[in-house]
Amino acid sequence: MKSLQEFTSWKKDVAAHCKSDLRKSIWQLINSIVPFILLWGLAYASLAISFWIALALTIPAAGFLIRIFIIFHDCCHQSFFKGKKANGIVGTITGILTFFPFAQWKNEHSVHHATSGNLSRRGTGDIWTLTTREYAALSPWKRLGYRLYRNPLVMFGLGPVFIFMIEYRINRKDAKRKERISTYFTNAMLVCLMGLLCWLFGWKEVLLIQGAILYLAGAAGIWLFYVQHQFEDSYYEHANEWDYVRAAVQGSSYYKLPKILQWMTGNIGFHHIHHLAPQAPNYHLQRIHESNAVLKNVPAIGFRLSLQALRYRLWDEESKRFVGLRHRPTLL
Repeated sequence: MKSLQEFTSWKKDVAAHCKSDLRKSIWQLINSIVPFILLWGLAYASLAISFWIALALTIPAAGFLIRIFIIFHDCCHQSFFKGKKANGIVGTITGILTFFPFAQWKNEHSVHHATSGNLSRRGTGDIWTLTTREYAALSPWKRLGYRLYRNPLVMFGLGPVFIFMIEYRINRKDAKRKERISTYFTNAMLVCLMGLLCWLFGWKEVLLIQGAILYLAGAAGIWLFYVQHQFEDSYYEHANEWDYVRAAVQGSSYYKLPKILQWMTGNIGFHHIHHLAPQAPNYHLQRIHESNAVLKNVPAIGFRLSLQALRYRLWDEESKRFVGLRHRPTLL
């Protein structure tokens, strides 16, 4: 990996691309929300013709829902528009479409950016990750709980259901008033929206179409978030040695996807750039990546290599890398 000094030129190259472009933002809203609504409507209409056609249409609809989530995500960073009010309004609307309360997710995600890769500040907005020593010190029951949580069938199978139906439907204990109101408002709007759809199409039809779209988008979203930080040579340090730039460039992956998937996921594969400059809108991430020779030459993770991340469950502080559950830590 490059030395920290070699990243000193990034600020100048990044700064030029950290401002939102109103025309690009509006166009992204159009080419994300309009296709989603069309596919969503066609899926419901297709139920009268074929169950399988309707189900097939939920796949691209889920892809566009991910793209809408990226807009929501940028609004949470106040980067999609210049004005705070515009980001708040669009963020709230796209949050309802994606089932995420704006203020709650915004606050949680800001903690994630401020603590990513910090072993002393885990637990908010991240994937539960233990070190080899911590895992070895657990009781058998707690080890079982961790193994189940990190099992792909649980994480990607039950994970979307938990996120959409439980985690983001309730407030955390120390949530402030604005955050609580955002969650209550989102929940109320979702009840009204789902109730209207059930009245128009029937609850079974809504469960099938809406459920399939959310499940597919949720599983893909969890996978993207997982791969972005759970790769072998990632970055984890305790607070006294933790560094923001290293956490961004070394602890966030460059997930190189095919062009169509890169577009559908709003360039989030350039995750090292996003963590380095969260104030940059998603449509500038590739340009920032290509503007600096050091940033451009960071190791890329392709789809095949990313599949190896499924076996990484623990962080080994001795070797500074992710390992599997069978790894045994060196005892001092």
